[in-house]
Amino acid sequence: MSSPLALIIDDEPDIRELLEITLKRMDVESRCAVDLGEARELLRKERFDLCLTDIKLPDGNGIEFVSYIQQHYPSIPVAVITAHGNMESAIQALKSGAYDFITKPVDLAVLRALVNNALSLSQQKAEPASDLIGDSEAMKRTRATIAKLARSQAPIYISGESGTGKELVARMIHEQGPRAGKPFAPVNCGAIPPDLMESEFFGHRKGSFTGAVSDKDGLFQAAQGGTLFLDEVGELPLHMQVKLLRAIQEKSIRPVGAQKELPVDVRILSATHKDLGALVAKGEFRQDLFYRINVIELHVPPLRERTEDIPPLVDYILIRLAEKGGTDTPSLSPDALQALQAYRFPGNVRELENILERAMTLCDRNLIKRGDLQLPAETRSDSAPEKSAALEPYLEQVEKDKILNALEQTRWNKTAAARLLGISFGALRYRLQKLGLD
Repeated sequence: MSSPLALIIDDEPDIRELLEITLKRMDVESRCAVDLGEARELLRKERFDLCLTDIKLPDGNGIEFVSYIQQHYPSIPVAVITAHGNMESAIQALKSGAYDFITKPVDLAVLRALVNNALSLSQQKAEPASDLIGDSEAMKRTRATIAKLARSQAPIYISGESGTGKELVARMIHEQGPRAGKPFAPVNCGAIPPDLMESEFFGHRKGSFTGAVSDKDGLFQAAQGGTLFLDEVGELPLHMQVKLLRAIQEKSIRPVGAQKELPVDVRILSATHKDLGALVAKGEFRQDLFYRINVIELHVPPLRERTEDIPPLVDYILIRLAEKGGTDTPSLSPDALQALQAYRFPGNVRELENILERAMTLCDRNLIKRGDLQLPAETRSDSAPEKSAALEPYLEQVEKDKILNALEQTRWNKTAAARLLGISFGALRYRLQKLGLD
């Protein structure tokens, strides 16, 4: 099997030599070009697995060359070499389709990681995105975008309402890219106490603060080589936004109490249901961080904009819930399906899952009817999501009452109660545990 082949484009002899030697030690062959004209000639003659190009070249701009490769040689991952601190050029290159970037002076550890990831991508067979259920045009576009974004290392900002599946989208981008075999570390930024954030993200050294009884790795170390997914990134306090921005730009972190910085190799994906642009305008989110994480935006459509996907989603969710509860998959009456398709779903797919899970307990003879869905009437139009959320305790109580009634009728014989409810014993045990009745 022949060695991978890289194209190096740089007019500085020292940089060309450094890159060539480093790649040779990784068993990667190289061809060097001093300008874009020479690079185009080499591309016509040989098949390359990777391209590394400087931005400023004697006969043109490296960022424009990224677009040229995207158009004529889309299978070649191209990374740009930028001057230290010139993040604007790096971001422009990523928007143009660059796989990644590296800054001068070149850090060899960062370079090796970049090359390994890019070669992994070159050799990877494209896998279709299949975890997002539905064949609506909106879902087809989303799946196609995921497949495209998986090939890049650009930071992606995933926007969309609560319950649309933003973490699923992030996981799919990770699993279809060159980092698939490495960790995927999701974190809900709104769930970390502000005084523990720095330690949670960057780790700490023993004795660095009260309670630090041993060294601890942070989320960046946990995601090393893989992907760090920052969910609800809009919840980060301003002081943490500054530290996160530096970690992303420098590709290094300093654990609390440490003397030295540690290099990190992670891809950043972020998401929030909030309008980050509005938060920037109000001074609640740093514009420079927003600019850095929002290199490419992927919007996940709400369920009400793809109602044709509801039937396959219902089938998928019911099968999964039945397997989880150890029961037969229930059927859905035509009027129940019609009611679901007319409902606005302020809570999106997550709300659909909750509605169906509850209906499985409330239904008789494994047939879910319209009344079993317990759809809140006041949210069947453009009502606010919080109205639906406010009804959750009431609907949970309805479910509890039905189960308790069955248990009382059977003198707390759970097998008989499950039979009375029309569900399996395992499903009843699962519902008792979830509702805190076990």
